[in-house]
Amino acid sequence: MMKPTNFVIAMDSFKGSVSSIEAGRIVEGAIHDVFPDAHATIFPLADGGEGTVDALTGGLAGEIVRIDVTGPLGKAVPSRFGLLAARKTAIIEMADAAGLPMVPEAQRNPMNTTTYGLGELILAAAKRGCCDFIIGIGGSATNDCGLGMMTALGARFLRADGRLAGIYGRDVADVARIDLTHLAPVLRECHFSIACDVTNPLTGPNGCSAVYGPQKGATPEIVAVMDRAIGAFAALAETTLGKAHEESGGDAAKPRLADAPGAGAAGGLGFAFSAFLGGELKPGIDLVLDLLGIDDALASADVLITGEGRMDEQTAMGKAPVGIALRAKRAHPAAVTLAFCGCATPGAAAVNDHGIDAYFPILHQAVTVDEAMKHEHTKRNLRQTATQALRLLALA
Repeated sequence: MMKPTNFVIAMDSFKGSVSSIEAGRIVEGAIHDVFPDAHATIFPLADGGEGTVDALTGGLAGEIVRIDVTGPLGKAVPSRFGLLAARKTAIIEMADAAGLPMVPEAQRNPMNTTTYGLGELILAAAKRGCCDFIIGIGGSATNDCGLGMMTALGARFLRADGRLAGIYGRDVADVARIDLTHLAPVLRECHFSIACDVTNPLTGPNGCSAVYGPQKGATPEIVAVMDRAIGAFAALAETTLGKAHEESGGDAAKPRLADAPGAGAAGGLGFAFSAFLGGELKPGIDLVLDLLGIDDALASADVLITGEGRMDEQTAMGKAPVGIALRAKRAHPAAVTLAFCGCATPGAAAVNDHGIDAYFPILHQAVTVDEAMKHEHTKRNLRQTATQALRLLALA
């Protein structure tokens, strides 16, 4: 290839070691060591999961807004969201309001958790002028089908006797009527893009209760109860919204949105966002890259450099480095994509079939995991490995 002059750097964080932007700056230094006259553009990178708020808010010159919200067990917890004021955009991780680590293991039971705090985060951001929302919904402790979130946003879920239902997973079974007339008016101007990388339907053997309920503390008996309750709740919601499944010779009892891929994400939050708020469920990496507007930069890049802390067979299944590598190949098929990682398993070789031309683990000697993850060691190892890989590229 000709001497590369234009580099795009989009590194995922090395969790516990360096952030996305810091990793990018380290690689930028290596580029200028080898190609002093080259132009390098750094983009933050995340896949919609943990770290997305920090990566995008920091990389796009936003601010972190810290507030207290109702936690998954109903008690106040500190939380936050990313605010990109100029774009009127909020970046939220639902796990900051209702994440599984917030619930002690001895108290884990999705009958007793709520997404109410996520609704409070959304309202707080909307009141700060946000109308576009990027929301990652991974890592939840909940299985309430969005009951808590929607209650916080003003929806009224009523029991058969007219009393308001509660906000926890156990209360989904009590809902006999849904009243959306009191939804916060500010939501009418809002658009919700949901980072969703699972394809589970809402109910059944592959639904949220059966697949994810046990890791949240559900016994087989609880799974069965919640699956029935959520199925009835979804059918009521779709009927209320005028979206009931039409007679078509199939099973008319199954709600259409409940069967959609991703409806079962985060204990039914995928369904709730789609049904109640018109949210779009998309792969997390696509949402992030669209927000960054990275395509023009990729189209003119000679080299893309990406990476993450651990590269394995999961990386090839749509995680951030492969997501951007594939997009780079579409934008500029002749460009070279290199990746750096803290460690690589044998299965990492699969990334070579998914847009990454070569990857390089950065460790140079046998050390403990704690030693390898030290900030200064990661910085030094990444800079050294990137420099050597780029020297080889210079020879080509």
